[in-house]
Amino acid sequence: MNPNLQINWINSLLEFDKIPSYQSVRDAAENLSGIVVRTPLLESYALNEKLGARFFLKCETLQHTGSFKFRGAYNTISRLAEEQKASGVFAYSSGNHAQGVALSAKMLGIKATILMPEDTPSVKLDNTRGYGAKVVTYDRYHQSREDIGRKIAEENNLTLIKPYDNYFVISGQGTTGIEIAEQLKARDVHADICVCPAGGGGLIAGTSLALRDLSPDTKIYAAEPKNFDDLKRSLELGERVSNEPGHRSICDAIVTPIPGEITFGINKTTLAGGLAVSDAETRSALRAAFHYFKCVVEPGGAVAIAAVLSGKLDIKGKTVVAIASGGNVDPMLFSEILAERA
Repeated sequence: MNPNLQINWINSLLEFDKIPSYQSVRDAAENLSGIVVRTPLLESYALNEKLGARFFLKCETLQHTGSFKFRGAYNTISRLAEEQKASGVFAYSSGNHAQGVALSAKMLGIKATILMPEDTPSVKLDNTRGYGAKVVTYDRYHQSREDIGRKIAEENNLTLIKPYDNYFVISGQGTTGIEIAEQLKARDVHADICVCPAGGGGLIAGTSLALRDLSPDTKIYAAEPKNFDDLKRSLELGERVSNEPGHRSICDAIVTPIPGEITFGINKTTLAGGLAVSDAETRSALRAAFHYFKCVVEPGGAVAIAAVLSGKLDIKGKTVVAIASGGNVDPMLFSEILAERA
């Protein structure tokens, strides 16, 4: 292979030499000021009464592209060297990172190519193409996105924007935690617990870095789908373990095979534990989010809500924050879930 074609791939890996910190999250907040949406932190008094607790929902569903992923994507792409911007960027994603990269690239005048699973909900595929990105699909159950991605990036001299194991991505996602802390402080409220969806672990890693500094007494838990609870099991064992193949979940946005290397290094020191929820509990959480908050949440974005509402933690008399990480749900699936009865 021509060595020149490896430059951007190698550059995309250099962030492994840097470990995100609270300061890098602060730097990201400054870089993203005026760019990202400061998403609302909602409260339902009816749900509080039902739970016997004070429950807040951080609605990243209202972020650009309908997901927190825009934060990390823009923070990363905006910092690329001019030669990297000129060549273009590449990402692999089940949808939300894809959209974040596609929109960020469009805003910055950069070409983007995205590798997405062929069973990605059509709303995510259509939105990614709508932001001007070139989309390539693959079979997530029988093909390796890393192998396919490496080939595409190297052959086209593209800079890989990883979905979570990236210094600037994690730092950008962590601005969610800064906002939560500031929004609670403005109400003179302290969170006892924060529950966050986890796939590769970028959002919860960045958020936990922020909260560890701004609200050190807050216990932070990861929420994952049953059979895709690799972070939960990795935390319990003290080392990264992968999910067994052959399982399915409606939580397409967070069904990653194994925790990220950088993200797990952070999460094993900042998190109180992990929680696994069933698809049925997630479907119930989607209905609750719509009923109590008038908030449209996708399945992967609702697992933190599901973990709280299904009683995975003792929250009586406590103040709890759950992050709704994305709202890009297939309309037919959403209407089907709303029509169901518990």
